[in-house]
Amino acid sequence: MKKHVLGFILMVGLIIGLPIVASAHVTVLPATSATGAYETYTVKVPVEKDSNTTKVVVKLPAGVSFSSYEPVAGWKTTFSKQAKTITWQAQNGGIKAGQFMRFTFSAKNPDKETSIPWNAYQYYQDGSIVEWTGGADADTPHAITKIVKDVDNGTAADSHGKTLTQKKATETAAPADNNSWLIWITLAASVIAIVISIIAIVSKRK
Repeated sequence: MKKHVLGFILMVGLIIGLPIVASAHVTVLPATSATGAYETYTVKVPVEKDSNTTKVVVKLPAGVSFSSYEPVAGWKTTFSKQAKTITWQAQNGGIKAGQFMRFTFSAKNPDKETSIPWNAYQYYQDGSIVEWTGGADADTPHAITKIVKDVDNGTAADSHGKTLTQKKATETAAPADNNSWLIWITLAASVIAIVISIIAIVSKRK
């Protein structure tokens, strides 16, 4: 009986852990944007090791043209036209374990409908590098933005800075919120299941 209980607890632990790991990926939002638009992209960088993240490099996909970046206190931002990369270099400490930061930049989307991959490279203080360059099923997947003709995310603008749509970007923000709720719902369900199992075992012994 004890073996069955232990196995059940281990299974619950895996279920709880999976959503947490999945939510720790480097992401680039919005996930959908308009063709030919000047979009404001946000790179979210979490730290999933016991070492500070000291540098982040994002490779611009083919057909994407860099426009500008938002300065971040404590970080030096550079853009390489030759390599088509944006680099954020920490000046004092970087991102600590258990924390995350957001880096924002503006770029012009391709004129045709397509899916653009955002390859990112996360440098840690201990000398290790995590390459977020894999497909959707990889351990370290890259983020993807779908470029379509009609999109209502409220962030894309034309060459004069005029917003293409008036709706708020709630749809693109939803994945991050859904991940958070999924973690808590899974945790609550797992705790309830464990309590029920313990009560059942105690009842049988009586």
